[in-house]
Amino acid sequence: MDTTARVTIRQGCVQVCDSAGQPLVLTLRDVVHRAHEDGIDSVLGDRTPAALDRDGLEALLIYCAERRCESDDAACPGCRLWNERAGIATLDDALARHASVRATDTGLAVTGGSGPPLTVATLDGLARTWMGEEYWFWARRVVRKVRYGLRMTEELFDPAFRESSGYSVILMEPQIAENVGMVARAMANFGLDEMRVVNPRDGWPSEKARAVASGAAAIVDGAGVHADLTSAIGDLNWVAATTARQRDLRKPILTPEQAAAEMRRRIGEGQRCGMLYGRERNGLETSEVANADAIVMIPVNAKFASLNLAQAVLLNGYAWLGSGEGATLGRKTRNDRRIGSGLHLGHDVPAKHDEIEGFFGHLEEALEQKGFFTPPERRHVTVRNLRSLFLRAGLTAQEVRTLRGIVATLIRDRGKPGSSST
Repeated sequence: MDTTARVTIRQGCVQVCDSAGQPLVLTLRDVVHRAHEDGIDSVLGDRTPAALDRDGLEALLIYCAERRCESDDAACPGCRLWNERAGIATLDDALARHASVRATDTGLAVTGGSGPPLTVATLDGLARTWMGEEYWFWARRVVRKVRYGLRMTEELFDPAFRESSGYSVILMEPQIAENVGMVARAMANFGLDEMRVVNPRDGWPSEKARAVASGAAAIVDGAGVHADLTSAIGDLNWVAATTARQRDLRKPILTPEQAAAEMRRRIGEGQRCGMLYGRERNGLETSEVANADAIVMIPVNAKFASLNLAQAVLLNGYAWLGSGEGATLGRKTRNDRRIGSGLHLGHDVPAKHDEIEGFFGHLEEALEQKGFFTPPERRHVTVRNLRSLFLRAGLTAQEVRTLRGIVATLIRDRGKPGSSST
């Protein structure tokens, strides 16, 4: 293989080599893990035995992100691809590879398998991680940081959901490169960062898509390109196909909100999900929809149901973000607080009842001086109506202070030269 990539195949896994091709202590898995967890600088220069520069690191990450190890039959131990190659399909398979598995936090142990003993923190943790890490997915994220820096990756997504996993957006044979770029922008709007493109008509990579994506060009460059649908959805546990046409298929039909809730549940259980979108001209073929687990249909005008590709992605993305806890209304900068629907008080707080009561007493005294309560026998009705009016307004503490200032000014000005008593 190409030695400029600084990787080599040794004993069935990918190892990092120096510029002369000599193997070093790091595996590709180590590089990806360290770059993802500790940042790019942790694996550059003198910080790693590989003495990687940015170009060398990018080459390694691309190798992992594109899963070239599969064709080389050289997945890294601990990667999900390695477990699949080893035939580990269940937790029982994973336990059977060890004579004993002992949990240090609880003292519990499982015995009966063969192979070296294994020590873990908890058996519950092992139950969540036995499938292996998806290092290629980590590599896709890190390679965007290498290419674009933190502004285009970490700051592209709000910290509230930047580290959470979303679903994959799968574009089936998109016909117009600009539409792919607009899809990337819609994805960035709603916290989705994994795009998969199946056999794009205009070829790949696409500068037109990057140009239209604007600030979301990192999503375009990080997209996985596949020759067919089978390859694009092969590693997903659940896929929903979007369509506006009725299909004679016995599959669940979901609204965007229902699909978002289903994916939230599955992703929370550690599954990988995707949503499939068809061609701009005629959407998905029935045979392609048949490969999905469910169908998503967006409520539309029945007489005009056609949506632009990016519009469909945006509407489903809106439902996805709204189903979680990371959404904020409008733009948010470092100095802004997260806001939701309803009355936004900023730094103010609702007035206390004793503050409102003090205002009522102040106002009624001023109105009494002005002779407002006429006829006198109706005074209690007028006071009650005034109190209902101001209580219905939901006054804040600052607003009560402002109103009392107005009343005080009106009283203070009374009787001054030039003032009118009428």
